[in-house]
Amino acid sequence: MSKEKEYFNHESAIIESSCEIGEGTRIWHFSHIMGGARIGTNCNIGQNVYIDRDAVIGNGCKIQNNVSVYKGVELEDEVFCGPSMVFTNVFNPRAFVERKNEFRKTLVKRGATLGANCTIVCGVTIGQYALIGAGSVVTRNVPAFALMYGVPAYQQGWVCRCGVVLPETRDELSCPECGTAYQLEVSGQLQPLV
Repeated sequence: MSKEKEYFNHESAIIESSCEIGEGTRIWHFSHIMGGARIGTNCNIGQNVYIDRDAVIGNGCKIQNNVSVYKGVELEDEVFCGPSMVFTNVFNPRAFVERKNEFRKTLVKRGATLGANCTIVCGVTIGQYALIGAGSVVTRNVPAFALMYGVPAYQQGWVCRCGVVLPETRDELSCPECGTAYQLEVSGQLQPLV
């Protein structure tokens, strides 16, 4: 007796047999999931999404329409990828030069948001709960809780775990929406106060 699949896919989606897809995940129109891809539980994969072999998608991720998640990209849990945002996997591509052995790993940590039409240049790490503004181009590592936007993207402030921009103060920040307090450490990293 075969086990019934525990995820939903639209009939137009292409799901290759050797991929892993978690329970409660939904895959919509014209998406393509390559063999070897790993997708966690309760994800929402929008229309026309491509997930490459060996790409890793954590639990509870939302990938909006027209996003390609290439080999070498890993999304931890609860990452949001806005419509038509772009990942790359080769730093200096040429059509006539084979560089598949030069793929650079890109890591997007838990709870981060990647805004619509932003570009993430390969080889960077996006810190947990960071927020990348729409249309931005990320060319270097992003600290946890950082608000980044621009071309190239620069840090423009801090955001709360709930996604609200934190008011600018010196040492201690508090979210006006949920009340979570944060402290800016000497290292320049933001840490929630428990």
